[in-house]
Order: sequence, then structure tokens, then C-alpha cells
Amino acid sequence: MWITLNICLYLSFNYITATFISDSCQLQRRFKLNGMYQVGDFIIGGLFEVQHLKVFPELTFRTEPELPQCEEFYMASFQQALTMVFAINEINNNNDLLSNIMLGYQIYDNCLRLGVAFRAAISLASGTEEYFSDLNCTGPPPVIGIVGDPGSSQSIAISSVLGLFRVPMVSYYATCSCLSDRKKYPSFFRTIPSDAFQVRAMVQILRHFGWTWVGLLYSDDDYGIYAAQSFQQEMQLFGGCVAFSEILPYDNNHRDIHRIVGVIETSTAKVVVAFSTDLSSLMDELLSQNVTGRQWIASEAWTTTPVLQTPQYLPLLGGTLGIAIRRGQIQGLHDFLIHLHPDNNPKNSTIKIFWEKMFGCKFESVDEQQEQGGTKCSGHEDLSSTETAYNDVSELRASYNVYKAVYALAHAIHDLMQCEEGRGPFSGNSCADITNLKPWQLVHYLQKVNFTTGFGDRVSFDENGDALAIYDVMNWHPRSDGSIVVRTVGVVDEGATTGKVLTLDENALYWNFEPKKPPQSVCSESCPPGTRRARRKGFPVCCFDCLPCGDGEISNTTNSPECVMCPDEFWPSPENDHCVPKEVEFLSYEDPLGISLTTASLLGTSFCALVMVIFAHHRKTPVVRANNSELSFLLLLSLKLCFLCVLLFIGRPQLWTCQLRHAVFGISFVLCISSILVKTMVVIAVFKSSRPEGKSAIKWFGSAQQRGTVLALTSTQVAICTVWLSTASPTPHKNNHYIRSKIVYECAIGSVAGFSVLLGYIGLLAAVSFLLAFMARKLPDNFNEAKFITFSMLIFCAVWITFVPAYVSSPGKYAVAVEIFAILASSFGLLVAIFAPKCYLIILHPERNTKKSIMGRSTQNK
Repeated sequence: MWITLNICLYLSFNYITATFISDSCQLQRRFKLNGMYQVGDFIIGGLFEVQHLKVFPELTFRTEPELPQCEEFYMASFQQALTMVFAINEINNNNDLLSNIMLGYQIYDNCLRLGVAFRAAISLASGTEEYFSDLNCTGPPPVIGIVGDPGSSQSIAISSVLGLFRVPMVSYYATCSCLSDRKKYPSFFRTIPSDAFQVRAMVQILRHFGWTWVGLLYSDDDYGIYAAQSFQQEMQLFGGCVAFSEILPYDNNHRDIHRIVGVIETSTAKVVVAFSTDLSSLMDELLSQNVTGRQWIASEAWTTTPVLQTPQYLPLLGGTLGIAIRRGQIQGLHDFLIHLHPDNNPKNSTIKIFWEKMFGCKFESVDEQQEQGGTKCSGHEDLSSTETAYNDVSELRASYNVYKAVYALAHAIHDLMQCEEGRGPFSGNSCADITNLKPWQLVHYLQKVNFTTGFGDRVSFDENGDALAIYDVMNWHPRSDGSIVVRTVGVVDEGATTGKVLTLDENALYWNFEPKKPPQSVCSESCPPGTRRARRKGFPVCCFDCLPCGDGEISNTTNSPECVMCPDEFWPSPENDHCVPKEVEFLSYEDPLGISLTTASLLGTSFCALVMVIFAHHRKTPVVRANNSELSFLLLLSLKLCFLCVLLFIGRPQLWTCQLRHAVFGISFVLCISSILVKTMVVIAVFKSSRPEGKSAIKWFGSAQQRGTVLALTSTQVAICTVWLSTASPTPHKNNHYIRSKIVYECAIGSVAGFSVLLGYIGLLAAVSFLLAFMARKLPDNFNEAKFITFSMLIFCAVWITFVPAYVSSPGKYAVAVEIFAILASSFGLLVAIFAPKCYLIILHPERNTKKSIMGRSTQNK
């Protein structure tokens, strides 16, 4: 308790002392950082990855850590830093941009490490003066803005702190989509598209070639993790799937690398997407295990890296497709680079380090050089005689982004200085005070920057500080010496006025496969039209089976998720890929079945006509005159109508045929059955009149009564038909239910009750006729017609009893055929059973066609 109290009192005393005694701010710590410096009215800071810190000093947390020593000088990164210097000098010499204002710079090397980058950023924001006496903080800040940092992780950390003070940062290489969050990073801008755009660009390539089944590799850092998340989301929107997703170990652990290679080898995915800056260890392991035959899709982080463009990697990486930052041209940069010379300013230490690495000399004393056996740098060595990534300006990508970042800051300052008092964007319509400039004021103008570079590219920022999304599509081609050359084969431009985001030169592509065509990378082959996709249980959506569409369904697109029903009057084609009009089915005269039934109908009609001719010719013979020849002729006429009504059932149904067919059928059969009924009653009456007790029976069955009975019975059927047709008339109907693939054109009966009464009335008359004929079958006579009537009625009833189940169970036109067959069968049955025996006697045995022969039995009894 006492110890804690003493500490608090000590700290409070020191704070009060510093407040009342000190009248200036003192720099608490100076970091040892390599960099470049130039004085100016406004200083622009810069953070670049010029060197690489391989080994961190040991952290014991007991003593102050040693200052890190950076190694491995990157010529390309130094070119990027010098591009910033070139751009600032170009602006200072431009009378149209920031006239009367000199820009300076303070550039630091971040050694590719977050700790060093953060120290450099703090040094830029706080300045490097030992003492600062102006406690009112008037005048410009130490730096007006910062170009950098190139790394996403470094930019996240730095912008999180500097964003609190609204110090503008314009990165030229940080692509993490997380940096688009304006709430977390309010003063962060970039001249390179974010990973969200990069991912969309890569997915555009996958979509173009139909690669829906891909593997994913990404580095264990902010860049890789956020890019992988965005990629998986975009793949879902695109309809593709990630076959495997693996994190590349940060320390290149051999066991993890070996496991990842096994995953790549066993996967069915032929396309692998990689978001990383270091793939050397993985590629070496893939080569050692001879895992080839994969199409690699490179992110912008390694598309143009020369490390993997060696002959040994050609079998593995030849044909790689990737996206790269937009290439640009900067006039005069090459001359500026080759005329660089070191000076003695300690703030330009990076130039001396570059000079020593380039020419293999040292800026040390002669004695030290002699002891080490090296040469001393003169500072006048000729850079034009060297060929390195430093003076190679053929592929200006990151350097071009640096150039645009510097000009963006310069244009923001220029717009700020053009403000007219009273019309400014700040409170009270005020403008920024150039002598007391605040960083947040520059952020306002930086957000509205819009200009065009000398190369013709427009530079502006959206509401999140992101640049316009445009990438070059790169393809790795083999050189004659076996090495790899990266060539531009297309462009991805989301702001293209043509609306075509991806443009590819297909003829310029190199494929590392046989044949020289792009590979297929799908979990399941595309489902052709006529089928639908059915997802496999437990597998991603890209893994599916192709099932044929069901009856009445089609799919007219590839990989259709569902089949759609055809309209009612249409049916799928044989391939199930489009709908065609349904075949209209009805019993036609051209149909073989229709021809057969028509022939039978006409044949029956002819037979009736023939019998009528025979009966007319032999009308005075006993056989014809027996049982009232008038009824026989009426019966023949009704049978002829029965045969002819069949023709109304054949052909395309129309309203008049639908109305007449059942009416004519019903009336004809009632006329026929009623004639037979009256004939039966006459037979019974005649034989009863031959007996004493029945002599008066014949009086009631004279010719007039017979005609009246037939007329009355037939009129009843006519009344039934009239009521039926007037209340619920049969109409033509297209039936889709019998056969789904056809339209059965039929006559809807309209009223089931009406049709039932019609058939029931016929059945009633037939049953009565059958009973009466059956009762009279044993009456004495050599030619008892009641026997034939009984047999004919038996045939008639049998036919129509079997008709009902056959009619109900027959589909489409066959139901009509069954009804016609019943009409013809019953008509032929009546014709043959009743008239065949008489015709037999008349034609073949005329000697038996006598009254004596017919009444022979009666004579014998006498």
C-alpha cells in the first residue's frame, strides 16, 4: 500500500514539475532509420520497403532492445522511393501546380517489418527536432501527408493511430479490403484497388473460363486472411465453390507445407488461387513431389515477382494467370534514376546503402577498405552501365501508383490553396489557413481529388478512399532459355464504358497443358438442357447430379436448378429442352381404327339396304308378311340409322356433331328396340288369340296400335334428348387428363344425368323386350320369331353391359371407339339374329317359304 502511494506521489510531482518548469516539448526518443530527405514548404512523408529485416533483436523485456539492422536491399522498392522523389521534383518545376510552393520529402525505410514501419510513421508525425517551443502548435505539421505504407498490416496499425489525428495516408500497395472502413480509417486513401476489387477481378477470370471448382491458398496475415474471406464470398455469389482452403504457414514450417502439398495433389480441383507474397517454399515442395498439372491464379502480390520466374518453376507455373497493378509510363524517370548520385547528408543514408549494394563498394576510410580488401565508393560510378530492377522502367506498376499518390496529395494542396474566403468548405464558409494548416483539412480536399495523369489514367477516390478498379491480366509464358516472361493478355476494368469488365486476348494465352487449351475444373460436369441439378448431400453446391426433367417439364438452360412446367396445351420435346404444341388426338377418318369402324358402319348400312331390297322383292311371301312386315321395314330403317350414327362419332368434334351423336344414337336405338318390343308383343298376342280365352287380345294390337306404340316410345326418347340438349348440351372439349402428352379432343357429355337417363331408357326397353321374348320362346310354331328376338336381345344386353366398364377404362379416342364398337356390335347382333334366318329361307330354301310350311306344326296337331 505504501509502495503504491509513493509511486503515485512521485509521478504526480514529476508531472507538475514538467508543467510549470518546462516551456518546450522535448523529443523523447530518436529512432535509427534509413531514409532520404529534402527540405520544403510542405513535407510529404514516405514509407517504403527498401530493405528486409530478417532477424529481430532478442526481446527479453529486461533490457532495452537493440536497434534492428536491415538487410537484403530491394532494387525495385528503391526505384519506388525514387519515383516519389522524382514526382516531387517534377511538381516543384511545374508552374501550373503549386506555384510558389516548394514540396519537400522525408522518406523512411520500413525494412518490411511492422515495428520498424510504426517507428518511422511516428517519427514522420512527430518530427525529428530535439525541442519544440511553440506550444500553440502553429505552422504546418511535420508532414502534410504520408505516401505509404505498402503493407496492409503496417497500414492498418499506422492508420489506426494517425487516423485519430486525421493525418492523410495514401498507400500505393496496401490492398486489404478492411482498410475501406471509413469509421476505423477515416484518413486512409490508396491508389491501388482494394482486395475486394482484386477478388472480383480474379473471379471474373474464373467465370470466363467456367472454373467453378478451385483451391484456395492464402498467407497468414491481414492481406491473405481478408482476401480469402472476400474471395469465398464472391465465389458464392458467382456460384462457384472452394474445394479446399489452406493457410500458408508464416514460418514456412516444412510439416505444414508437406500437408498442403498433399491436399493439392489429392484434390480434384485443377485450378488453385493463391493470395501470398511468399510461395517459394511451397513451390519447391510441389516440384520435389512432382505435383504438376495445375492452373495457378496469382494475386497481384506475386503476379510479377521475379523470384518464381526461373526455369526450374516452368513445368509448375507455366501458363499462370494473374492480375497485376495497372502498368503506366512516367516520362523522364529513367534519366532521373541513372543520374542519381550520393551526397554527404546523413538524412540520405538510403542512397549510400543503395550505392554500396549496386557497385559492391564502401563509403569507408581507406585503411578500413584495405583491411577488408574491398574498394571505396567514389560516388561518381556510372548507373547507366548497370541493368537491374532499379533502372528497369518497362513495367512501372507499383512505381506508377507512387507517382499517382504524390500527385494526389499535390492536387489536394493545390485545391486547398485555391479556396476563396467566404466560399470555403469549413465552418462559416471559411478556408484553411495555409500558415496553420491542419491535416484534417487536407483530407477534405484529398477526398475530392480528380485529375488525369500524363499516361491518360484518371485518378480519384470513392467514398471509402479506394481508387478506380483497373488491373492488367498477366500470363506466364516460356522464354527460349527456359525462363518465364510475364506478358499482358487482357485488362479488368470495372469502370469500362462498354460495360465489358473483362477483356482477354485469347490468342495470346499460353496454356501449360496438352492440348494447349484451358483445363476443366468443375466438381460436376454441367447439366445440359433437359435436366436439372440435384445437389449431392454433404457436398458443396458445385457438386451435383443431373436428373432428367419429369413429365411435362423442361429446362432450356445449362445447369438449370429447376425444371419448369410447360403450358397446358404444350408438351416437352424429346430432349426436354423446349415446349412444343401437344398432339391433338381424336378418332379421325384417316386413322386406321377410324377407317375400320367407318368401313364396318357402311358395311352394316349396306347389309340393311340389301335386306330391305330382299324383303321388298318378297314382300308377299309368308315369311315377310308374318308378324307385320311394316314393323320389319321400320326395324331395318332404324338399324340403318344405328349404323349411320357411328359416322357422327368419327372426325374432329364440333358443336353440332357433339349435340347430334348421342341424340341420334339414342333415338335410333329406341326406334329399333321399340319396333322389336312391338313385334314381340304381336307374336304373343297372335298366339294368345288362337286360344278361346284370348281371342280379344289381337284387337289391341292392330296396325294403328303398333305404330302408335312405336311412336309413343320413340317420342319419350326424343323428349329426353330435347331436355338434355337444352339444359346441358354436349360440347367439344380438350382433355389433358387422359394422356398428359396429348390433347384428347372429345365431346363432353354436359350432363351425366341426361346421358344416364338416355342409356337407362334404352336399357329398360331392351330388358322388357328380352323378358317378353324369353316368355314366348316356346310358343308352337315352325318359325317362332320370339326365339330369334330372345337371342338378339341377349346379344344386345351382353354388349351394352360389357360396354360400361370398357368405356370407363379406355383413354382418349379409344373410349369413342369402344362406344362405336358397342353400337356396331349390337346393331349387327340384331340384324343377324332377326333377319338372317328369314333371308336364309327366302334365298336358299324358297320351298319352305309357304304358309303351310310355317304353320306345319299346327297342321300336324290337327
